[in-house]
Amino acid sequence: MDPCPAPFNLAGYVLAAGRRTPDKIALALLGPTRSERWSYARLIRAIEGMAGGLRAAGLTPGDRVLLRLGNTPAFPVGFLGALAADLVPVPTAAGLTVPEITALARAIDPAAILAEDGITLPGGCRAPVLTDLASLMVHHPMAPVAGDPDRAGYIVFTSGSSGRPKPVVHAHRAIWARRMMWDGWYGLTPGDRLLHSGAFNWTYTLGTGLMDPWAIGATALIPTPGTGPEALPLLLRRHDATIFASVPGIYRKLLSRDAALDLPRLRHGLSAGEKLPERLRGAWRQATGTELHEALGMSECSTFISGAPDRPAPEGRLGFPQPGRRIAILSEDGNAVARGDTGILAVHRDDPGLCLGYLDGDRTELPLAGDWFLTGDLVSEAPDGALGYHGRRDDLLTTGGFRIAPAEIEAVFAAAPDVGDCAACAVMVKADTAVLALIHTGPAADSALRALAETHLADYKRPRLYLRRPALPRSANGKLDRRALPDLVKGAT
Repeated sequence: MDPCPAPFNLAGYVLAAGRRTPDKIALALLGPTRSERWSYARLIRAIEGMAGGLRAAGLTPGDRVLLRLGNTPAFPVGFLGALAADLVPVPTAAGLTVPEITALARAIDPAAILAEDGITLPGGCRAPVLTDLASLMVHHPMAPVAGDPDRAGYIVFTSGSSGRPKPVVHAHRAIWARRMMWDGWYGLTPGDRLLHSGAFNWTYTLGTGLMDPWAIGATALIPTPGTGPEALPLLLRRHDATIFASVPGIYRKLLSRDAALDLPRLRHGLSAGEKLPERLRGAWRQATGTELHEALGMSECSTFISGAPDRPAPEGRLGFPQPGRRIAILSEDGNAVARGDTGILAVHRDDPGLCLGYLDGDRTELPLAGDWFLTGDLVSEAPDGALGYHGRRDDLLTTGGFRIAPAEIEAVFAAAPDVGDCAACAVMVKADTAVLALIHTGPAADSALRALAETHLADYKRPRLYLRRPALPRSANGKLDRRALPDLVKGAT
């Protein structure tokens, strides 16, 4: 991959293709009865107006701007407007409580807060709150400010699944690295119409659903707030979507309905956020005649392992390193593992998509093992170069002296009929004894599940308990909350 140009501005790069086609539709908000359309000209004017308005408010290059914005176009406009003005936007989930957003604000010390009505604000924060978004968008425009592509561009927070969320600082060049996804995951072209099922104020939507299509000059399609999964097939068909991006939970809901999935213009779907069960991939293929291409990423490096239209992932495998990525599979002591062995997925410090590091006061630090950033994901490499996924290192279950990846157990049951959604966890049956349990939402009988385990899993990997529950704990974005699983098994023994 060619190096990122210098000088460079992330927002300027995202908008460059649209400047050549100002009348083309950049964004369509899809409702059940009507749609709102933004041309590239309108989008660029709003973003550059936002940039001018933020600088007129007294903000200076490098200032951090906390985004407290809902599921509206103001979110991407505020994000890109801040970047155009050489400020550092910090997107955060709208549903955070006051204590949660207060903790995040303390970690970044914002110079201003860009907010919409009804979104919680941090307590005790003296930063000015800017709420007149409409006036900011029509302010005298400011052209994107170019500079060092390695300077701080934006900050996102890790999910906090293994502790307190950490602020991750990305450089402006991070968007340039996403070009590797165009062919390495999306198969994206300027003629595509990409529908993302997520909300505006989700970083998966912001990248895959908005910025990447805009950077190539394609059209982004986003359902209006409150649109349920049941409406997605109609929207995909009515608005000629060629690519659909979502999470496994949404694909599962679409496939559980009796209605046919007649999507004549759809070329393929994209899945990220959590591991895609092979059964879902096969069911989608049967229902639509199209493939699902999965990707693995993280807050620190976005998505960088994936299947793609011109190189689909083999069955049971996650995908391949995208062309241009620099990865390795390492042991706990930092040495490369033999092909076929499971190890820790690592990203080289020179990968253009890797973050600058974690913000700690005024410092940004990137923990490395030699030249490598350890992701914590456990993978193995097949002879053809495809990677198999074995879960997170910090998700490993310990029972009977063995360390077991829950994803390995779940993969066996997720492909079986009548299981539904499922997750493996450890259950304490005595003060010093834990056993494996499989929680599932389907009607499968325990006897059938035990027989499946005996066929496909070594004895120490077989669940000792099978527990049926109405639903698994998932975040608003559909990601499994493993920390909440123990609450589902209390009293089961």
